[in-house]
Amino acid sequence: MASMISAPSVSADEAAFFGKLAADWWNPTGSSAMLHKITPLRSRLIRDAALARFGGDPRSRTPLAGKTALDIGCGAGLMTEPLARMGARATGIDAAPENIAAASAHAEAGGLAIDYRATSVEALAATGARFDLITCLEVVEHVAGRDSFFAALAALLAPGGLAILSTPNRTAASWAVLIGGAEMVLRSIPRGAHDWNRFMTPAELTEALDHAGLSVTASTGLTWRPGAGFTLGDDVSVNYFLTAEPA
Repeated sequence: MASMISAPSVSADEAAFFGKLAADWWNPTGSSAMLHKITPLRSRLIRDAALARFGGDPRSRTPLAGKTALDIGCGAGLMTEPLARMGARATGIDAAPENIAAASAHAEAGGLAIDYRATSVEALAATGARFDLITCLEVVEHVAGRDSFFAALAALLAPGGLAILSTPNRTAASWAVLIGGAEMVLRSIPRGAHDWNRFMTPAELTEALDHAGLSVTASTGLTWRPGAGFTLGDDVSVNYFLTAEPA
């Protein structure tokens, strides 16, 4: 068994849970099926937000060229690889060494140069590293020490940088869709992956980021509709993205 990462923000139980899924992350019909379905939406939102923040050619296939990007809680790299394909010098970190091993193998097989590290946000921040773009997608609901986590995330964001976070809202709708539906009925998310009581509302996440020195600039909802599948819009009742910049 790979040794676990120790830090105030890291829950050993959460890291172990997701580390056990490492070999199945890249299976589009496996335990990460829902993540595969929303990756194109995530990519589009990140691309648009980055173009709005940094400028560049909207027609370019590599709008992040010349930028550094950090994917926090990267798993096996489902979002880190699109960041690299958009031209960023990409780094992915995860508290589960098994996930980093799977991510590294997949990137190497695809000819992508990505800096993957089994480490914590606190340890990476302590190195003085800074990144133009930070993504933190479906991670904060699994974090142990949130104050430590958000302080380290803010420290890792370069001046003029952009952070993009997504997480489930704590509502009846999110329980129905993610836990009642996806975990219990459809089994498109591993059973036990979520603790509804750990979900953060947009107001709570905005306050936490503000306390860490980051100012929220936009919010976008991610929801699921019969017949349409996953869509981005104004409805933040199930899941949402926040973009933030150094205050």
